Amino acid sequence: MLFSSFMWRTACLFPKLDKILLLAHRRILGANTHEIEKCCYKLPLTNRQVFILEPNFKKIVSYYSKHGIQTNSNSTSDNGEKPPHEKFKRILWLTSAAIFISGIIAFNRSNSPNLRHISIKEFLEEVLPSGEVKRIIINQEADNHSATVFLHNDAMYQGSKVVIPIMKVVNIKSASEFESLVRSAEKNLGISPTDKILFVYWDINYMALLTGTFLVFALLIIFAVPRLFKSLGKMSSGGLSNMMTTKSSAITVATGVRFRDVSGCTEAKQEVMEFVHFLKEPEKYEKLGAKMPRGILLTGPPGVGKTLLAKAVASEADVPFLSKAGSDFVELIGGFGARRVRELFKEARSLAPCIIYIDELDAVGAKRSGKESMGSNSSEKDQTLNQILVEMDGMLSDRHNVIVMASTNRADMLDKALLRPGRFDRHISIDLPTKIERKGIFEQHMKNLKLFKPSTSYSERLSDLSPGMSGADIANVCNEAAICAARNKDIYIDTKHFEQAFERVLAGSAKKSSSLSTEERKIVAVHEAGHALVGWLSKHTDSLVKISIVPRTKSALGYTQTLPIERKLVTRPQLLDIMSMILAGRAAENLVFGTTTQGSQDDLKKATDMAYAQVKYYGMNPTIGHLSYPSDDESFVRPYSNALQTTMDHEVKKTVFSAHKRASDLLENNRDKLDILSKELLSKEVLNYDDIVKLIGPPLQGDKTKEH
Repeated sequence: MLFSSFMWRTACLFPKLDKILLLAHRRILGANTHEIEKCCYKLPLTNRQVFILEPNFKKIVSYYSKHGIQTNSNSTSDNGEKPPHEKFKRILWLTSAAIFISGIIAFNRSNSPNLRHISIKEFLEEVLPSGEVKRIIINQEADNHSATVFLHNDAMYQGSKVVIPIMKVVNIKSASEFESLVRSAEKNLGISPTDKILFVYWDINYMALLTGTFLVFALLIIFAVPRLFKSLGKMSSGGLSNMMTTKSSAITVATGVRFRDVSGCTEAKQEVMEFVHFLKEPEKYEKLGAKMPRGILLTGPPGVGKTLLAKAVASEADVPFLSKAGSDFVELIGGFGARRVRELFKEARSLAPCIIYIDELDAVGAKRSGKESMGSNSSEKDQTLNQILVEMDGMLSDRHNVIVMASTNRADMLDKALLRPGRFDRHISIDLPTKIERKGIFEQHMKNLKLFKPSTSYSERLSDLSPGMSGADIANVCNEAAICAARNKDIYIDTKHFEQAFERVLAGSAKKSSSLSTEERKIVAVHEAGHALVGWLSKHTDSLVKISIVPRTKSALGYTQTLPIERKLVTRPQLLDIMSMILAGRAAENLVFGTTTQGSQDDLKKATDMAYAQVKYYGMNPTIGHLSYPSDDESFVRPYSNALQTTMDHEVKKTVFSAHKRASDLLENNRDKLDILSKELLSKEVLNYDDIVKLIGPPLQGDKTKEH
């Protein structure tokens, strides 16, 4: 009620706010606004002030009752105690009042009557020479100009410590005249210009600002806080129990996806089909004493088809399929995640035989921390993981035909207890598709496209252009080709649309707004021609597909597209050839223009990383020997000396230098071909394989595309 009393005091100062404050008072006492207003305005002003200054809640309620005004009697329980949300309401009122009053006190601190008032002469002769002045604020809206002087903390004045480091200089006729007096005094005291006192001029009407602040605060309390109280009341009557309720899992019998619809993943499909057969014909395995595996863990890079394979299992097995995401079990409130796990497995046992599928298992199955830390929910995640372990291989898990499938692309993060036999018995790794699998994936996605030729006419070439792509990447390429055809208003999708789609996926969209000067375009053309020529002349580099100096979002100012050879093993000569091609752009700039630009920074980084890999990890350096050391991410302690690190750095430098020198020698010996390529590239902006053959002849090492 202190806040209520404070509001009524303010009403005496601002009569226009009476009605708003009466409404706020009604929110506190539950009384009728009209009756309070009628009762209070009948009193004389002096009696109103006596009533207003009365802070006691019980006396105010008694006063209302005396005048026949009914208060809200439902705010207490049968035993006389307030409900929890009513107690919270009172605390919120008092907290709001404290914040508002503290703001007013802080706002009017500079106008406090306890501040020391000094004259201009006293300030110039005693305060300023002490060196304790921090800044001066002048309020120009006041009737008489006054200056508020802020001192440093622990400032001393007249031999004693100042309690409040603020003083007020009064009777200032002109603010500019006062500042000139201070500047003159500073000059006489020998204060340097860099150490001058800061002057701040305020044009603030304190009363208007205070009134506006109060109005906003009052409206917020009257209209926003009651809504909060209403929601709190709903929560106290069952909101928390509704939060505890676990949603039922998504039960699916048929997803519309069959094994024939999943291209690639040949080995993974064979392993998964064993589980489907076990569910359909359990007698075939049980008569031989075989037990159904408890779990299947699908691992692999993103986009290779783990979730798609799980959907196919749901359709082929013809049993209930309960799907959940790993993040569904992650909760901040203790016990919620474990409860959801229990209810999921309880539901699965009632539907057995069935399959439970958990997508992104690493969200809930990460390694347990072993210790609790403040401000984290690791303890709750550990409880949820423990519940999964118990349900999969615990006291209640026997004699129930429930298979748990899960997928993740971060198998290294999973807890070891999850991976042991008896829980996830089968670990099925799905790798990126091979050329044959990519061909099948392209044909699968082309079924719904309106093509100019049969899908087999495109799939062979597209599978060559897409090494390292996942199924999701291939689907994106097909979709981009359809979008390109629609953008060009073509009625069919043809080879040029797939080429544009590859450019957009690999290098980004063309930056039409990016404009280069003639000199910059020459540098970019020479740089890209250097990459292409060294790759054309080297034995172990990838086959060249296209050169472009059209700026794109992912490849800066130009790019050289190659057709990577799918190798499982790489030798040191092959790595050196690849490094020479990477550094050839910088070498070409230095050969033609006698200098280099910062545009080759990414090339330098790639070459340096490859050199460190040869020296530190692959054991390919004769000086270091046949040794391999862990990366900085794998080990906190470096397992070798500073002297060996210095030797490694020296060998890396030698490796990069030799690759750069080899590229420079090749370009210098074939300077005429470099000039031809760069000039034609500057003219056309894009050159493909056939254009390069016409300009400088076939590759020195033969057609590398035959290796694919």
